[in-house]
Amino acid sequence: MNLKIVLLQLLPEENPDARWNKGREACIKAKEMGADIALFPEMWSDGYALPQDETKLRELAVSAEGEFVCAFRDLAKSLQMAVGITFLERHTPKPLNSMILFDRNGENCLHYSKVHTCDFDAERVLSSGKEFYVADLDIGRDVIRVGAMICFDREFPESARVLMLKGAEVILSPNACPMEINRLSALRTRAFENMVAIATCNYPAGQPDCNGHSTVFDGVAWLRDKPGSRDMCILETPEQEGIYLAEIDMDRLREYRAQEVWGSKYRHPDAYRLLTVR
Repeated sequence: MNLKIVLLQLLPEENPDARWNKGREACIKAKEMGADIALFPEMWSDGYALPQDETKLRELAVSAEGEFVCAFRDLAKSLQMAVGITFLERHTPKPLNSMILFDRNGENCLHYSKVHTCDFDAERVLSSGKEFYVADLDIGRDVIRVGAMICFDREFPESARVLMLKGAEVILSPNACPMEINRLSALRTRAFENMVAIATCNYPAGQPDCNGHSTVFDGVAWLRDKPGSRDMCILETPEQEGIYLAEIDMDRLREYRAQEVWGSKYRHPDAYRLLTVR
């Protein structure tokens, strides 16, 4: 069974209504392409705008139950396609950088807020999420164990490790930064060491400090009936704005996870206690 993920590598419009309309049209196109999941780049609700003024920031934040987010809930239901919508979430004491994955029935399948906020930079004005979550996503033909991490989360091995330990098969990763060899290598490593597929959706060139290069790594480093290793990167987009499809062979990934030695099989957690000490 192939899981079809469409990455919506889009430039944000200047106002929420225009962003909603552009996102809606992109989701319709994703459905026409056969997508099971359509994924937005990081904080689509405001195009990753982070004013440092508290009043202006709060004006941009939207509720998880508000009109903007619920419009994508209804869209997911009408299209019968899962939608990963990202937004600056209204929250006290400070807003959150969040993603909700609505399933094909419009149900809130997964609600995640970025744990590793960039507190050394503009995200110092945000609160951080407290936990990583995994959920069962029913796509009709199968049920996929899906988790999420957002941008800077990927640079901490613990993020993907915890998701794998919770059973994630596929990790969705909204993004807003320049994707270069080292960040791409980190994603490849997270996929390899955890035997998970990772789909990352970035903003295209033209968005400040972004350059496209959204990727999907399928988590399968080699096949037993073929010599040598294989490239786990099954999609790397160009810099340009676009709507890009990747297909993850879930049967192959599950067989590989059952046979190979990474993930949780040979860990020694007692030796890792220092990891839980600040």
